Amino acid sequence: MRRLNQSKMPVEQIDRLVSALETNYKNADLSERLKVMLAYTDKLTLNPGKICKADVDSLRTQDFNDRAVHDICAIAAYFAFVNRLADGLGVELENEAPV
Repeated sequence: MRRLNQSKMPVEQIDRLVSALETNYKNADLSERLKVMLAYTDKLTLNPGKICKADVDSLRTQDFNDRAVHDICAIAAYFAFVNRLADGLGVELENEAPV
């Protein structure tokens, strides 16, 4: 069975997961922990003004410690910043690299 780099997951399974993530992460075959993390980053990205203590608490219920919560928030915020900067400067996306 073909495998992707160091992953123990078969390529076909990875392809299904990526497709599900691109469509709707809520339907992807992920742990509840990862779904809670993605729900937080989704809200932070799309509705940052609506983030509240309950959203952070939801991460803590999934055993994300202070450092992890910080990192999740910082990474999501960084990507939002970079995307807004690129959009504001009219940066065009590069073509995907050939597989």
